[in-house]
This record gives sequence, structure tokens and C-alpha cells, in this order.
Amino acid sequence: MGRYRAFMSYLRWHVTWWPDLVLAAAGVALSVLASESWAGDRPASGFVVLLIALCTGLPLVFLRHRPVAVALVLAVLLVVFDNAGSGLVDGVQILLPIVVGVVARQRTLPWTALAAVAACLATGVNLADPGIAFTSNYWYYVVGVVLLPVLIGRYLRGAAGRRDRGEEPAPLLDVLFAAGGVAYAVLGTWSYWDGHDLRVGGVGLLAVLAGLALGAIRWLPGSVLLFESALVLLADNLVPPVADTLRVVLFVALAVFASQATWRWLGAGYLLTCGVTLATVIDSTGDVTGLTYGVVATMVVAPAAIGAYVGVRRTAARREEELRAERARSDRLAERERIAREVHDIVAHHVGAIVLRAGAAQYAGAGGPAAEALADIRDTGHQVLDDLRGLLAVLRDPGPDTTLPVADPDEVMRDAAARVTAAGVEVVLDIAPATARAALVARASAARIVQEGLTNVLKHAGEGSRATVSVTADEKELVVEIRNTPGRTPTDLPSSGHGVAGMRERTRALGGRLTAGPLPDGGWRLVATFVLPVEAAAR
Repeated sequence: MGRYRAFMSYLRWHVTWWPDLVLAAAGVALSVLASESWAGDRPASGFVVLLIALCTGLPLVFLRHRPVAVALVLAVLLVVFDNAGSGLVDGVQILLPIVVGVVARQRTLPWTALAAVAACLATGVNLADPGIAFTSNYWYYVVGVVLLPVLIGRYLRGAAGRRDRGEEPAPLLDVLFAAGGVAYAVLGTWSYWDGHDLRVGGVGLLAVLAGLALGAIRWLPGSVLLFESALVLLADNLVPPVADTLRVVLFVALAVFASQATWRWLGAGYLLTCGVTLATVIDSTGDVTGLTYGVVATMVVAPAAIGAYVGVRRTAARREEELRAERARSDRLAERERIAREVHDIVAHHVGAIVLRAGAAQYAGAGGPAAEALADIRDTGHQVLDDLRGLLAVLRDPGPDTTLPVADPDEVMRDAAARVTAAGVEVVLDIAPATARAALVARASAARIVQEGLTNVLKHAGEGSRATVSVTADEKELVVEIRNTPGRTPTDLPSSGHGVAGMRERTRALGGRLTAGPLPDGGWRLVATFVLPVEAAAR
């Protein structure tokens, strides 16, 4: 037992923390790959690069649970390592706005403002060169690089709240994807827009197209991935420095594609992105070593792994939501069964008492019309008890072979008309022969409508009234119409007040409609229309 508990504890820890470990590993890899010190004029030692990469990536372990603290730590690291050398803190500068976006998604506005201000100050210190004035152009870039993820994070937070309230998410997320892609592509390539064969218009067009394509990434992930791959290859042949920026946009497209694709297609997308990335990093000599393959494979696996993780979590969340809905449905069914049993006990008790008293009165020697009425009461009571037991059996054991005996709908309507006629209401029942070809569920519901409608006539119109019941059907609909004239002596019977509402709900459940209202002569008219299934109409 102790080993089992230890294993389960380890398993829970592993399932809970492995996504955080993947994020930390991706952060370390990004920091190493983004460092320019490997090929700089004064390359830093591998120890320094690894130290900064570990300091950058390891805090991401706490990103899901402590995003504000992670943002502040990265901001401090960006300031502390600012003088370490060119390019050593590029990974920190890339991750810091992303972490601020996570803060905006998960935390309130004051915490978001704190993280955004710290990120702006740290970014300003990183971009400022000694002896050079910090102009408005710098501030524009500093604020823009932090403000964009904040806006996206706050929108995603609002969209999640709207989904919780049952509102439809707006398409603004696609607009933000496109705007963020254009902003990143333009800011990353604007210095290369001139001095090449394409000039300003051509290079700018490549950047804008690459960014705008992200607006359709949620709906056409495969097509956008192919489009971004083609743009990266085109830019690498025409303006190689621009391809480095567009490659990041390609990684974003791969991450979104991985969150929606199956594992087979994910492998195809990963290989495609590896091939495109390898083509852009090969120099003119074409010298490719095993280290190059390893670096490219590691570089591409990060967005693919993050996207696959998001897809797995999304699928798990969807399944959990479906499970919760199924559990709620089971709870409602159990509650309905409990209520049905209580209703059965109450109704069976009172109806049983009525049957016993009617039988006792009949046994006592009642004769004439009274004896007939008592016999009818006794038979009706027995039928009600049998119906209640059958309904309760279905509710208790709704197995595939459990069926509720259903009487012939025409007989039910004729029996209802006869009973109401015996109570003093003249009933004219007209059942068209075409109704026999209608679906049984529609005919059974129509019979219940006739029963309830004639009962309402007896309750509210009373003796001396006249009711006309018409049941017709064609290829598409079955129509029940009940009309009655006002009676001389309305019967004072108890009413639940839910008769018409219950009939309307029954009709609506079958895709039909019900209308009811008074007539000019003081009577009442009720019309129920049931839509027949196509297969029933074909018969």
C-alpha cells in the first residue's frame, strides 16, 4: 500500500509539473539559440551563455502559477545582464513581453500594470546605448513591444469570461493575431527595406503578408503554415536578413498548427518547418554539420511541443466539460426519478383510496346511474395505477429493452371523448383516416393533447357546452384542433394552471407549435401542429 501511494504521488506530481518543465526547457533553448555571442566579434564563453540561458529559462517553471514574479525576475535579469555583451540577453528580451502577456491573461489590471511598467523600464535600459539620447522613437518601440501582448492578454481574459457566461467569442482574436504578426514583421524588418533589389515596397509587402496570414491561422492552420514557409524561402533568396524575422512568424504558425493537428500531421508540419529552417541557416558554402541539424531540430521542436501541449490541454478541457455536462444530466435524471417516485406514492395513495371507496359504495348496494358511475371510477382508478407503475418502471430501469406499453392513440381519443360526453359535454370527434400513416409518437402526443384539451373544456366550460375535435394529417404535419362553445354551468374543478403550458411544451419537444385563445362567442380554440419525420411521410 505504501509503494502504491508513493507511485500515485509521483504520478500526480509528474502530470502536474511536466508542462512547466517543458516551458523551462523551451526558455533555455530559446535563450541559447537567440544569443548572438556564438558568432560575434567577441564571443562569450560557453559557461556565460549557459548561465544566462539557465537564469532566463528556469523561472518559467513558475509561469503558470506565479506569472507576476516571473515577469519581475526577467525584468531584473534584463537590467543586470545588460552589459554582459551584445546579444546575450536577446532571449530575455523576447520572453519578457510574452510573460507580461500571460500576466495580463491571468491576473487583474493592477498586477498587469506593475509587470508592464517593469518590462518597459527594463526594455528601455536594454535598448539605450551610453551617450545616446533616448528619443521618442525609442519610447515608441519600448512601449509598443510590451503593450501589444498586454492587449492580447486582456482580450483573451475577457473572451474567457464571455465564454463562461455563454456568450459567443468575437473574431477580435483573429484581428489581434494579424495585427501582432504585422507589427512584429514590420518592426523586425524595417531596417532592411531599402538597399535590396526589392526595395521598400517588395520587402514591406513580404513582411505585411506574413503578418496578415496569421489572422487566418485558427481556421486554416495547414494553409497558413505552407504560405509562411513559402514566404520564408522567398525572403531567404531575395533578402536573407528578412528571413530571420519571418522564421519566427513561421514558428508561431507551427505552434498553432500543432495545437489543432493530429500527431501524423504534426510530424509532417515539423519536418516541413525543419526543412525550411535548415534552408535558411545554410551559408553559401553549403557546409552542414551534425551540430547544425541538432540545433535546427531543437529550435523547431519548441513551438511544436508547446502547440501540441496546448492542443492536449484543450482536448482534455473539452472532455472534462463534456463529462461535467453528462454528470449534471445524470444528476437531473436521478432527481426526476426521485420526484417521479414521490409523485407516484402520493397519487397512488389518493387514487387507491378513491378506488376503495368506489368499490365499497358499489358493494353497499348503489344502483342505477350511480352504480355505473362508481364502476367507471373504479376502472379508471385501476387504469391510472397501472399507468403510474409502468411509468415508474421505465424511470427506474431505462434499459434498451424497456418499452412502455402504449395504447392505440385513436382508442385513447375516443375513450376521452366518451368520458367527457358522459360528464355532460357534447363531443364531436373527427379523426381523418390519413392520421393512421403518421408517426406513432406524433399520434400518441396528439391523443394526450386531446385528453388534456377535453379535460380543460370540462373544467372551464362545464355541462351544456359543445366541443368539436378534429385530427387531420398530411405528408408533413399532423394537426389537432379543439373548439368548444360556452356551457351553461361551468364545472368548478381544481386546476393546476399548467395545462396549456404543458401541452405547448409537449408539442415543442416534437418540433411543433401550439396556439390557444378565446373565440368571439365566448368559447375557446386550441390548435396543436406536429411536424412529421421525413421517413414517416414517405410511408
